[in-house]
Amino acid sequence: MTLTRATGDRRVRVEGPDKVSGRAVYAYEHRIDRVAYGRAVGATVARGRVIDVDVESALADPAVLAVLWFGNAPRLATDEPSELSILQTDRVAYRGQIVALVVAESLETATEAAERLDIRYAEEPFAVELRVDDPELYAPEKVNPGFPTDTNEGDVEAALARAACSVDAVYRTPAYHNNPMEPHAAIAVWNRDALTVYDSNQGVFPVRDKLAEIFGIPPGDVHVISEHVGGAFGSKGTPRPIVVGAAMAARAVGRPVKLAATRAQMFVFVGYRTPTIQRVRLGTDDDAQLVALAHDVVEQTSTLQEFAEQTAVPSRMMYASPHRRTTHRLRRLDVPTPSWMRAPGECPGMYALESAMDELAVACAIDPIELRVRNEPRVDPETGKPFPSRHLVECLREGAQRIGWSARAEPGARRVGRGLVGLGVAASTYPARTRPSSARARALPDGGFEIEIAAADIGTGARTVLGQIAADALGVDAARVRVRLGDSALPQAPLAGGSMGTSSWGFAVTRACERLLESMHGPGEPAEVSVDTTAELDAREERPSHAFGAQFAEVRVDVDTGEVRVSRLVGVFAVGRVMNALTARSQLIGGMTMGLSMALLEESVLDAQFGDYLNHDLAQYEIASCADVESVDVSWIDEEDDYVNPMGAKGIGEIGIVGTAAAIANATFNATGVRVRDLPIRLDAMVGSVAPSAPEREDGR
Repeated sequence: MTLTRATGDRRVRVEGPDKVSGRAVYAYEHRIDRVAYGRAVGATVARGRVIDVDVESALADPAVLAVLWFGNAPRLATDEPSELSILQTDRVAYRGQIVALVVAESLETATEAAERLDIRYAEEPFAVELRVDDPELYAPEKVNPGFPTDTNEGDVEAALARAACSVDAVYRTPAYHNNPMEPHAAIAVWNRDALTVYDSNQGVFPVRDKLAEIFGIPPGDVHVISEHVGGAFGSKGTPRPIVVGAAMAARAVGRPVKLAATRAQMFVFVGYRTPTIQRVRLGTDDDAQLVALAHDVVEQTSTLQEFAEQTAVPSRMMYASPHRRTTHRLRRLDVPTPSWMRAPGECPGMYALESAMDELAVACAIDPIELRVRNEPRVDPETGKPFPSRHLVECLREGAQRIGWSARAEPGARRVGRGLVGLGVAASTYPARTRPSSARARALPDGGFEIEIAAADIGTGARTVLGQIAADALGVDAARVRVRLGDSALPQAPLAGGSMGTSSWGFAVTRACERLLESMHGPGEPAEVSVDTTAELDAREERPSHAFGAQFAEVRVDVDTGEVRVSRLVGVFAVGRVMNALTARSQLIGGMTMGLSMALLEESVLDAQFGDYLNHDLAQYEIASCADVESVDVSWIDEEDDYVNPMGAKGIGEIGIVGTAAAIANATFNATGVRVRDLPIRLDAMVGSVAPSAPEREDGR
């Protein structure tokens, strides 16, 4: 019998039945004896000091077990100022920062006591607005995760001055907030000085190590369990105040404590994407080849800790140009600390770059696809090293055929009924990272196999895909493989983020299975092998590895209302070898849907008077739904790349969002001739600017 290869096939998620039936247990749902319930209380001032908390009034209710604040909270083992140092100082760094924890016998009691808690403050003046002319802007030491803040090659100003065709434009993106279906939640259980937490996160080991540091105990005395995670998108990539608060409260009351963020609190202390102000300047020669590229970014961080998103980094490698400059500038404001959100850096940065490329194509009177093809680099512009694989041009060509690019007309020339129709394109990219990982493979007496790895399945199908990878490495049917993950007692693995999860974990699983086969002397013989890929990865040459893609959008803009509707989205990607066609398609559609939200809907609106985001719920923070796009067409090209890992797989979790917003904005310009540079594209930017008189309607009326 010939065994069918498991990877590449369409396989449904192995945990799917448990999730839809309710048998899958998430962090907050674990049943723990004598559990108490916590509620975090946020500051109602944007800057200042906590003077006093009326603890006694709350404790008058015998069902209230504790009210923790700076005046009585246990001292942590670290005094480093950060989002995790909760209740360690009387200082208030931003509105909504945790200033108290209420613990009670029930969630209802904790909630009522928290809402009635009397807290007195000494308010101070605050600053929350990001401005490009702010005198307190500064250059951070690095941008996430460790890139140089600025780069400069050649003479950009001189090259721009003599360019045959040029563009100089400023693009703005607002703050965006992660909103996974499952909020941040944790249960903490102390057994003497050992701590067990059930936490919703993207990686159990960063949580384990940080909790050990914060509470001054050995990492081996911290056990983190995160079996199922209801979405993350970057917000659960690092430990957050909820898990620290649960552990602190549990130690204070001597009982297990459950603590979860409310939906409103998900807009406060769990991270968000910084707003950006980006100036992009491009210049070409007479053949529309870039001679200069400058990308200057202004963004914000908090006064607690620094986070600088790598917004201009993709401009360093995307297109060939002899003169290039990128810069990042930060402003410390009285706001929560920004952090990762799906495709940090590439998502907002490529919106600006790909919008500018579209403007440049118009200025140079050249097709936007042809402009990108002419500026395709032969090697990485930053390092001069060849790409292991780069098939952006093929993605552009395939996507053009799928969207019907040949029907694209001049701005305002196509009309169907009341709608002006336009087509837009944008390129996308994301690094193809592989990080060291451990894994254990075990042969079972019944002829099955067990894979153990502390990976995180954040809803992406990691269990399923790792089972497929193991099955191929072992040469068995995937039904004979069981995968255990989401537990710090398992072999150490990197977090599910940076589009490096499957690439890194699959590498270790493949090697473990290969060595297991070498150690076995016969079918059904019990055996066990553990591996660590650190040495193998350290020994290989560093090369500029990336995934690439092309997103296309067709939009209709109502000539009376200015409403922009997306009729079609097309995405074509070069992401190495796809491990599971079903889950990959879901990931790419999910990314493109978030890009659609970014273009037309999502925006965290800041109230400068109170220093808070106004729309901190899902009624006012709008996200895309099924009705917001009529058709989504996702595909990928065959790409062989044996550099990234033994499977030839590149990450797919983030690249889908990267070019989508720019493609929609560019399509809107093609439909109307109105260029919108500030997201989201609102009605007020279109009404009064859309010309309602195309010469002939396509429907013949």
